Amino acid sequence: MAKDRTAILNRLNRIEGQVRGIRQMVADDRYCIDILHQVQAVKAALAKAESEILKDHAACCVSEAIASGDAAEQRVKFNELIDLIDRVKR
Repeated sequence: MAKDRTAILNRLNRIEGQVRGIRQMVADDRYCIDILHQVQAVKAALAKAESEILKDHAACCVSEAIASGDAAEQRVKFNELIDLIDRVKR
């Protein structure tokens, strides 16, 4: 998981740089459509980061709960996933 964590951190660092770039574009009074294109790129990058983190959660946390045989822990992890899916749909 360390490799996955490094990839996610690298992705978040790039997103952070993109957001700083957008802030500078606004400060420089750049064309609104250009700024909005960059905002869309950041949103897409965040969605990809979210997806990768969710995959890690399923591969690690959820699978550990399943392997544990602890029904209560399995319900907790399952409900976390359902809640997250519900929030993403909004």
